[in-house]
Formats: sequence, C-alpha cells, structure tokens
Amino acid sequence: MSKQVVLITGALTGIGRAAALGFAKSGSTVVISGRHEEAGQALVAELKEFGTEAAFIRADVRRDEEVASLVDQVVERFGRLDAAVNNAGTEGRPGPVTEQDAESYATTFDTNVLGTLLSMKHELRVMQARGAGSIVNISSTYGHGGAAGASIYAASKHAVEGLTKSAALEAAGSGVRVNAVAPGPTDTGMLDRFTGSAERKAGLVSGVPLRRVGDPDEVANAIVFLASDQSSFTTGQILSVDGGKSAA
Repeated sequence: MSKQVVLITGALTGIGRAAALGFAKSGSTVVISGRHEEAGQALVAELKEFGTEAAFIRADVRRDEEVASLVDQVVERFGRLDAAVNNAGTEGRPGPVTEQDAESYATTFDTNVLGTLLSMKHELRVMQARGAGSIVNISSTYGHGGAAGASIYAASKHAVEGLTKSAALEAAGSGVRVNAVAPGPTDTGMLDRFTGSAERKAGLVSGVPLRRVGDPDEVANAIVFLASDQSSFTTGQILSVDGGKSAA
C-alpha cells in the first residue's frame, strides 16, 4: 500500500510544525501549507531528511478559491488525500469583552472558523468522492469552557468543535472521519504572545494539574493517531491533550 498523503494547514510553526515532523517520521507523504514561502520551503527540506516526500503549497485559508486550489493541487500531485489537519489559527487580540470590536472578531473568526469551514469543505469534497479519509481540526481547552480575557478566541474554538461534530455526522456515511484535538497550554509562540509575560504564563500553568505546559510533540502524537487507521472507529470526538486541565 502506498504511503498516507497528509495535508496540514498552518504548518510552519508550533503544533502544525510538530505534526508535520510527526507524520514525516511515520513515513507519510506530507503537504504543508501556510502564507510564507521561504519558511515553507525550509520545512520541506527538513521533512525530506526523514526519507519521505514533502511539498509546500502557499494558501490563505480565509479565501475559498485558494483552499480549493490547495486541495486540488494535492490530489493532482499525489493522487489522493488521505488525511488533513486544519491547524491554521490565531489567538486574536486578548483582552476583556469591553475592549473588543468588529475588527478583532473578524480577524479571529475569519482564520479560526471560516478557515476551518473552507478547509473541510474542500477536503470533504475529495475524501467523500473516494469513500475514505480522516480530518483533524485543532480546537483548544477554551473550545469547551470560558476564558477571561480570551472571549473571542474561546468563542471561535467553540465554533470549531461544533463544526467538527456536525461535519462528522454528515460525513460518516461516506467513510470519512472528522475529529478534533483540543490542546491545553502548549509551549508555542502563540502561548507566549497570549500570556505576554513570564508571570502570566506561570499563572496559566498553575491551573494545569500536571503543573507544566505541553510540548508540541505531545499534541502532534494525538493528531497523528486520529489521522491514522488506529482510530478507525472514532469520529465526531474532541480529544483533549491538556495535562488534565479540562478534568477540573
């Protein structure tokens, strides 16, 4: 059997990058996408060191025509699309509700929600026609709980979880699975931007039962699992990888 073909959006940093490396180590063909050509090509070279095929395709997940072209290019080059990881996201502008406006809402929702919706739209288009596939969306522990100072981000991730469950029900009859991974505080640039200081970061970590932040590789392991046949009877689920945070 030929290698699994995987597409990852928002793959150039943080959890997306860790997932790309995880899939490459497992022998998958990896297509990464983002908005920065130089960084994308540098990661492709790194992925190829594991002996797998890899490619970078530039795309903005907020634009329907670019996402359609992205998915079509994957199929044209590699013959099919087995799994997709919709990781492109932004933390938006942290702060209380009283400081938010239409611009901060649109910035966050256009990437986190519209980007996930458009990605699934075109991934499902090719996967359902083939009768197989696995989609993994990226949520957050804030996707099923409140978050003071991160209302719009939390709302966007609630929407991602609703999209995930709804798409899973729609796609189940075609043999395509749709799940999400919900990371807790993870050691990425996004976390550093969100907390803004070592003191605030330490305060966030204090609420994690395991008393530490997660490593991107730990989240990537869950993503690779959900994308694989090892989770063949799992769909419509939100897998929390959060050090016990959501258990409290």
